[in-house]
Amino acid sequence: MTLVCLFAAITTMSCTAGKDKDDAYVGYLFAYFNGNAPWQEQICFALSADGYNYVPLNDGHPIISSDTIANKQAVRDPHILRGEDGYFYMVVTDMRSSQGWASNDGLVLLRSNNLVDWTHSAIDFPTTWPERFHRDSLTQVWAPQTIYDPVAGKYMLYYAIGEIGAHYITYCSYANEDFTEISMPEVLYDHNANTIDADIVYADSMYHMFFKTEGQGNGIQKATAKTLRGEWTPEYQYLQQTKNAVEGSGVFKLIDSDEWILMYDCYMNGHYQYCKSTDLKNFTYVCNSANTDIFTPRHGTTIPVTMSEAKRLIAKWPSKDQTLETIGIVKK
Repeated sequence: MTLVCLFAAITTMSCTAGKDKDDAYVGYLFAYFNGNAPWQEQICFALSADGYNYVPLNDGHPIISSDTIANKQAVRDPHILRGEDGYFYMVVTDMRSSQGWASNDGLVLLRSNNLVDWTHSAIDFPTTWPERFHRDSLTQVWAPQTIYDPVAGKYMLYYAIGEIGAHYITYCSYANEDFTEISMPEVLYDHNANTIDADIVYADSMYHMFFKTEGQGNGIQKATAKTLRGEWTPEYQYLQQTKNAVEGSGVFKLIDSDEWILMYDCYMNGHYQYCKSTDLKNFTYVCNSANTDIFTPRHGTTIPVTMSEAKRLIAKWPSKDQTLETIGIVKK
């Protein structure tokens, strides 16, 4: 794709968590993977000044080698979160698609205090909970994400589970303090039909869960709840602004703006699509991603970053002929 998004210049807001709390947000970090080959099923990072146009770090190569963190030696669907405690959290699907779409049994947890040094822990469900999950009937543990639950005072992971004879259901677990273990999975939301790729954000005193319906009118829908573990109310409205197949929705707010971005992977067409909204209900098309030979993003997520964080990232994983200035990230 060569279409580039045009937009108003972003302004600043104060960083509310992390080591650089007095620094302003100046851009966006995108965590993603690139494709279905094992060498593409790796965590990659890209930076952007606007939230639409991204430059891959490390010349598009992985920032962490999957064979060092995952049981399957390949990972997909990275979700990155800026925690309430100064840490960054990342969770990924532990899967090698060349072994089949029903071949993964777990996920990987990662944590960092600086975005460049990550600890990790792989969770295999049949090994961890043999009384509940059996390797011959568990088919998927897909697209984990993390959110802080203020009621529980813990970080909650949520993900889709597929089992033979059942539709995909969104489950959840709570992580331990050092983010190396999780509690026994419990049902978070059952849409009574196949749903995958949940993404939860908090706005206007409500939690908004975006997810993909699978097999019964594919697309991005939403449910809302007053608390993370409370009753979820589905809205039964498709939110994507395309007739193409989509998955892997990610929602984030533009810096110092009342606009939210809904992005999703148009996985049959080889690009991302971006839409915007002020109420998380009515979305309008903005643009498609500008892909390159080294940037073919699949199912990822985005967080804002400060200048010091952006400098640290590009120093750790530089790309040829790219600087923060060429990317468009400048001090506000």
